[in-house]
Amino acid sequence: QVHFRESGGGLVQPGGSLRLSCAVLRKITSVFNPATWAWYRQAPGQQRELVASITGGRSTDYSDSVKGRFSISRDNARKSIYLQMNSLKPEDTAVYYCNSLTDPLDWGQGTQVTVSS
Repeated sequence: QVHFRESGGGLVQPGGSLRLSCAVLRKITSVFNPATWAWYRQAPGQQRELVASITGGRSTDYSDSVKGRFSISRDNARKSIYLQMNSLKPEDTAVYYCNSLTDPLDWGQGTQVTVSS
């Protein structure tokens, strides 16, 4: 079953911005709203890593590598998660995924972000 639909990736120059979106499918509002959702990324040849998370109360947390540059948000009415990425660097190049932080579901296809001049 497909649980997530990630979008918004692309090719961007260093210093540029992208906004990723993730629609959480097959979850009713009463399940989506209190849950903590997260963005992860996986670069070629590397392990998947946690990038940012947001609780039901909208508290956020970020990895040190993106703190101050990325911003996670959520829209409960749309059951969606967003990741605003600014000041992008080549090392941000990866496939980006969303998932539950505490109760992970099967991973989606992700969305490719490539930062290159």
